[in-house]
Amino acid sequence: MTKPPFLFPPVEALRGLAGGLPPPPAWLQSELRNRLVLLLNHVLMQEPQAMDRLRRQQGKTVHAAWNGVDLWWQASAAGLLAVAAPSVEPDLRLRLTEASPWSLAQAVLAGRKPAVDIQGDVQLAAEVAWLVDNVRWDVEEDLARLLGDAAAHTLVGAARTLAGGLKGFAASAVDRAGAWKARTAPGAADGTAAP
Repeated sequence: MTKPPFLFPPVEALRGLAGGLPPPPAWLQSELRNRLVLLLNHVLMQEPQAMDRLRRQQGKTVHAAWNGVDLWWQASAAGLLAVAAPSVEPDLRLRLTEASPWSLAQAVLAGRKPAVDIQGDVQLAAEVAWLVDNVRWDVEEDLARLLGDAAAHTLVGAARTLAGGLKGFAASAVDRAGAWKARTAPGAADGTAAP
C-alpha cells in the first residue's frame, strides 16, 4: 500500500478542537475590540474621503456579527469609529452568513466578497459598502515609516512570495490528496472504481 501524502489535519478535527476551547475572558474580548477599532481608525485616517463619509453618519451604530462574535461600532464626529454599547439599538445590522471559517477564508483569498445579511439604514449600508470597496490598508507604507523604504519593500515582497507559495502548496496538497484517494479507492486496482 502506498503512503498518503502529507496532509493537514482534517477540517472536521480542527473544528472540533476549536469548538472545545473555552471562550476568551470578557476583558480580553473587550481589549481585542478596542485594538481592532484602533487599527480600523488608523486605516481610515489615511483616507480623508472615508472620514468625510463616516462623519455624515455621525452617531449611527452598526452591529456586525459572525459565528457568535458581535461587534458594535458607532460613527464619531471625527469621522472615525468608536466602540458602541451592545444595549444600543443599531441602525444597521450586518451578519456574515458563511458559518465555516475555512469557507470564509477561501472566499476572501479568492477575491470574492462573503455573503452578508444586511438589515437597517440603507444610506449607512451604502457608506459601509463604499468603505469596504475603497479603503485599503497600505501595510508597506506603514512599515516604511518604521523600517525605511527598502526594508519595507523587501519585507512586503517576501510576504507576498510566501503567501503565493502557501496558496500553491495548499492547492497541490488538495490535488495530491484527491489523486491518492482515487488510487487507493476500492476497485482502483482492477479499474472498476467509480469516477
